[in-house]
Amino acid sequence: MRGLHADTGYLLYRLGLRSGQLFNSFLQESGLRLRHYAVLRFLATGEGALQRELSARLGYDPSAIVGLIDDLEKLGFAERRPAPDDRRSRIVVLTEEGRSFLRGTDEAGLRVTNELLGPLDADERETLQGLLLRIVEDGPN
Repeated sequence: MRGLHADTGYLLYRLGLRSGQLFNSFLQESGLRLRHYAVLRFLATGEGALQRELSARLGYDPSAIVGLIDDLEKLGFAERRPAPDDRRSRIVVLTEEGRSFLRGTDEAGLRVTNELLGPLDADERETLQGLLLRIVEDGPN
């Protein structure tokens, strides 16, 4: 029988847990969690997104997205606006306050990444990044 540390899926799970713990501890002061941060980072890459798109792209349950966006709106980091092509739909956009918050997290995010990937040298980190991107982009949604 194989040990847990021989199981790649388990190791990825453990890495994800550790990453979440580190990110949540650095976000604790703001009152946000990693899930909020992920929504903000996604919104920063475009001109807004429908809630269902956020749910699909981030892999979150649609009901969870509603609560996350509610939280971000209360903080002034995001807002819902009518979709330009369908006034019945709402897009979620990042506000200037949200952009400012994200700029303030850049350094802390790098510290978290450096702590997580401390045992790896620069080439290994680049390889890991490339492999993870390939898995995420080519894997099942």
